[in-house]
Amino acid sequence: MYMEKRMDRNIPLERIRNIGIMAHIDAGKTTVSERILFYSGKSHKMGEVHDGEATMDWMAQEQERGITITSAATTTTWRDHQITLIDTPGHVDFTAEVERSLRILDGVVALFCAVGGVQPQSEQVWRQSEKYNVPKIAFINKMDRVGADFYSVVSGVQNELGANAVPVVIPIGAEDAFDGVVDLLRMKAVYYRDEGKHSSAIVEQDIPADLVEDAKRWRANLVEKCAEQCDVLLEKYLETGDLNEEEMLQIIRQATISRQVIPVFCGAAFKNKGIQRLLDGIVNFMPSPVEVPAIMGHEPDSKDRSVERAADDAEPFAALAFKIMADRHMGKLTYIRVYSGVLKSGSVVYNASQGNQQRIGRILRMHASRQEALEEARTGDIVAVIGLNRTKTGNTLCDSEHPVVLEAIEFPSPVMSISVKTTGRGENEKMNHALYMLSEEDPTFVVGFDNETRETVISGMGELHLDILVDRLKREFGVAAEAGRPEVAYREAGTIDVEGQYKHTKQTGGRGQYGHVVMKLEMTDPGTGFDFVNNVKGGNIPAEYIPSVEKGVVQAMIRGPFAGYPVVDTRVTLLDGSYHEVDSSEHAFMEAARVCFRELFLKSQPELLEPVMFVEVVTPEEYMGAVSGSICQRRGRIESMDSQAGQKSIRGYVPLAELFGYANAVRTISQGRAAFTMVFERYEAVPFATAEEIVKKRRAANKVR
Repeated sequence: MYMEKRMDRNIPLERIRNIGIMAHIDAGKTTVSERILFYSGKSHKMGEVHDGEATMDWMAQEQERGITITSAATTTTWRDHQITLIDTPGHVDFTAEVERSLRILDGVVALFCAVGGVQPQSEQVWRQSEKYNVPKIAFINKMDRVGADFYSVVSGVQNELGANAVPVVIPIGAEDAFDGVVDLLRMKAVYYRDEGKHSSAIVEQDIPADLVEDAKRWRANLVEKCAEQCDVLLEKYLETGDLNEEEMLQIIRQATISRQVIPVFCGAAFKNKGIQRLLDGIVNFMPSPVEVPAIMGHEPDSKDRSVERAADDAEPFAALAFKIMADRHMGKLTYIRVYSGVLKSGSVVYNASQGNQQRIGRILRMHASRQEALEEARTGDIVAVIGLNRTKTGNTLCDSEHPVVLEAIEFPSPVMSISVKTTGRGENEKMNHALYMLSEEDPTFVVGFDNETRETVISGMGELHLDILVDRLKREFGVAAEAGRPEVAYREAGTIDVEGQYKHTKQTGGRGQYGHVVMKLEMTDPGTGFDFVNNVKGGNIPAEYIPSVEKGVVQAMIRGPFAGYPVVDTRVTLLDGSYHEVDSSEHAFMEAARVCFRELFLKSQPELLEPVMFVEVVTPEEYMGAVSGSICQRRGRIESMDSQAGQKSIRGYVPLAELFGYANAVRTISQGRAAFTMVFERYEAVPFATAEEIVKKRRAANKVR
């Protein structure tokens, strides 16, 4: 790691692009990022993923495994525009990195493999981007691969994702014959000629005769889509049958920013083809910070009073901390997106989420793991800050005289757990510190302690996620750690509404304990979480004891009464109760609520919930029967079977508990020719017989321990 000297720049806010790259695993995100850095002049050598030399994959685990684990940020320039680029992971286990990146980006490049098309994780990240209303352009990569089909992928984006995908280029050839693209805006053929390993020259010529008709048809499609976005242009189109390049550029830009159109590009990043046109598309069609809606927040003491921050240096400072990283050389790095105002090195900022002031040590512009020192960060900048030791992911930093709290980032709950222990003497404190640092970085990584088994339990999004974290414990923090067998993160939920009461009384000779609560438990929709409602009238329970009632309920929900798993999707309404002027206390009401909840929950006909994954297996046709059988054997439900690039794609839903080791199993039954991917879909009820067996095993294991 080294420090780069800062070069002064004077780029207006209108020429700033904050974009990310998102896709299914192995679609070529990091390779595209490397080519963008090379052609924009940020790096002078293209790092290759398979060589472990990619600039954006700087972690040792990324280089060894050839996958992206953490979202890396870098800043470069193209056509006098500043582009901050975030390369996000494609693996489902690292979905938090995608979530936090999409929250702070102004636009995104959705990458698709020309062979695989729209894959499970493609759909997942697309839904995440839609949640944050992020404008998108599409890039169909790997046009040089056997089975590449540009038009099929465009159709998939339109039909499976419901997007108005509009090609602005079409390919010249495919597979080994892929030679370039036809630019539909300029109606020119663009060829990429090799100039050695790390470069290609662009040659513009007339469109080949055999492509003229296709080009005219797709040009007409593009012009029609543009005309639909503007009444004035529609009238001109109906009169003349065409639009000029400048008019089309302007309307495509407006339609992309308003999320009405998805411009589609194509290329082969590994062969250095199509990247320059993609960079042009980022500059031409992606929004600047002033072209997206102003960020909204609320006053710290009232969520009802909204506050708007426009993208302007003259506005009060407001920024969101979206990522925390522990750096062995620099300490704690806090990544922030500046939405308004100016942040100067050494200044004091107000953390509105926590209600305290913190001092900025240093401001750094990141280039993956390298850093460029800045004196200040302005509106639209994405930078890392040293000194914010009390800041957490999702916190708002702002001007203390103009406080605002921005919407925090929502992260999915962990679905898998393992126990960890140290194998060295006196290393528990060292491990606890390391786990705390890692949990600060990753909101989907949760650390807990099982009082029954006396074990430290870590939870995450999957086997790979937890494997990487244990590896980091050993390498980065020097902890001699040993991991237990992975376990599924089951949940508990009731199925019927119940109402009841409990009176906690205890007399020990002195001051006694008295707490009486009447509660109602209602089952809510999946994913709604926990809701506590206080409906006590007339002061039957003093106001100071109400928080204790809620605390008792929460304690009971952490370790559910049915099988010891957390209780979810429940609304608890405190209806009534009574108190004693002498014997009542916070502890008494907390205990009354805890016992009352446990008794009522067991009457609510509880069921066990398990995480269910959306699974896709792409296999040669001769193994389709064996693969389908393997899914059904694992309590899976097959939803569809389709043809994909000469192979069969089997999609369905399978409980996570049945998928341990499935990657190896599917390789065995297909002689290594099938590919398997999965994405978390939802929690579903475990069948009664299976649930009984799980509960019995858990209780027996706890009894033995």
